[in-house]
Amino acid sequence: MFQRIRVDISLGVLIPFILGGVAALCILGLSAAMGTSLIPELPTLQFGYLTAAVTGVVVFVLAMLLGRLVLRPVKRFLDRAKNLPMLKDSAERMENARGAEIEALGQMFEHVTQVLGSLDAKAMFPEVIGESHAVRGVLAQVAKVAPSEATVLLTGESGTGKDLFANTIHAHSKRKDKPFVAVNCAAIPPGLMESELFGHEKGAFTGAVAAKKGKFEQASGGTLFLDEIGDMPIETQAKILRALENGEAERVGGSKPVRFNVRLVAATNKNLQEMIGKNEFREDLYHRLNVFPLHLPPLRVRPADIPLLATYFLDRFGPGLSISTEALQLLMAYAWPGNVRELRNTLERAVVLAGDHGEVLGEHLPTQVRLTNAAAPPMPDQPEAKAKDLDDRLEEIEKGLIVAALIRCQGVQARAAGMLGIKERSLWHRVKKYGLDPSAYKQG
Repeated sequence: MFQRIRVDISLGVLIPFILGGVAALCILGLSAAMGTSLIPELPTLQFGYLTAAVTGVVVFVLAMLLGRLVLRPVKRFLDRAKNLPMLKDSAERMENARGAEIEALGQMFEHVTQVLGSLDAKAMFPEVIGESHAVRGVLAQVAKVAPSEATVLLTGESGTGKDLFANTIHAHSKRKDKPFVAVNCAAIPPGLMESELFGHEKGAFTGAVAAKKGKFEQASGGTLFLDEIGDMPIETQAKILRALENGEAERVGGSKPVRFNVRLVAATNKNLQEMIGKNEFREDLYHRLNVFPLHLPPLRVRPADIPLLATYFLDRFGPGLSISTEALQLLMAYAWPGNVRELRNTLERAVVLAGDHGEVLGEHLPTQVRLTNAAAPPMPDQPEAKAKDLDDRLEEIEKGLIVAALIRCQGVQARAAGMLGIKERSLWHRVKKYGLDPSAYKQG
């Protein structure tokens, strides 16, 4: 509305003003030609100049009115033109086309970003097997937090690789040349937890025949990884919090505090917030640990990584063995409640059963993998994040099957296309779509 008023004022005043000014200049020019002084002295004001000036003002006013009369039909025409259906449709089509171009550019940029992210993940974190979007998202966060001194809390189901990511964080930190000390809190008896973490002096208890450094001292200058911290006794949690806050602790049986400098990474497969509500975990310690939370996705939400993991484990347990397409399809359809750890154990068993066959077949897989979910692939369970829609799920499966075919055919796209039952050009487009590098699957 404001813009319309501004336009009306400019058209209604500016154009008549210009016409009136031109008329006034013409009158003044005519007066000068007749010999009238442009700036006469007041005592000698000539009657001719006065006449010219009055005439100029009158002509100026008349030109203003004439300009408005001339401009009125022009404005009416412009107003009608704005409402013409043809022009409106044309404007809408132009706007839709512009929106489609912007959306296409956005999709292309997102695809390029995903491809670059995959290549960066391979280069920066070769120890992590996985190229799915979920894994790349975690690695992007690892790349940000690893160089810092922030405490990291790794969460996720059992078997998702929390120990691997703890090592990865340390390997990409400023402390990578210092010790990395891992402690499994679930494997230490409650009575020995304090001695294990903070050490003890000679004679502190029966069997303490010599002084011993605790894990905090051993990791000083480096990284301390407290795995399964949700299983730590609540009486020990207060001492852990105090040690982290002060950077020092006393050995069992000692009287002098021992200082240390550690970067802490903790991990758990339990819901610590629920444990806080049940008074099973200290809230203050939770906030001290939860500086940078990092959730590791379960294997069932990243089926595209299964062929890569399967190939890695086969090379480890049975070099030279391959895996059939049927077996890979069964692996990708299974829910994997034990995640990567269960997949590793499954393939180690399959290698033993395959023997001299040279190839892992579907019959070499456990019964629960072959029968339980073979007919109906499981839907991903993602309570912490938005679940994938059907298109995303199908793309993950399609990418996994293509990777499996490229692995079996050692990166030869023509053979892989024949195995998948599609044309080579169609496979080429899909390879580009998912940012795959067929040469990476060549052996030797």
